[in-house]
Amino acid sequence: MRLTAILYHIKNKRPHGHVYRGKHRIVKPPTMEDLARLRCDFEREERNMLILRHPYLTLEQSRGYMKDIKPKTSLMEICRDYRNSRFQKHFTWNDQLIHLRSTDNWE
Repeated sequence: MRLTAILYHIKNKRPHGHVYRGKHRIVKPPTMEDLARLRCDFEREERNMLILRHPYLTLEQSRGYMKDIKPKTSLMEICRDYRNSRFQKHFTWNDQLIHLRSTDNWE
């Protein structure tokens, strides 16, 4: 009985941990569906590379095409601009602490 259990264990050895990951994983044989999917991926990649190699517009035509189109201002930007307009004065630390230099006399 023990010999049968040992031989059965050696014949049907499975990897430890995750079955399809790691050094001793079980590798699924590729199917025709996998090969078709890979072929579709390569064809899509080739179409994309063709578009990138031959663009629709030249560099001269594509320069400055967004000049006439103004970006929409969102409500958040309008509210932020209104809020900041009330507190628009910029100041420095020297302006804030100038009152401390009142007794600073040089001869």
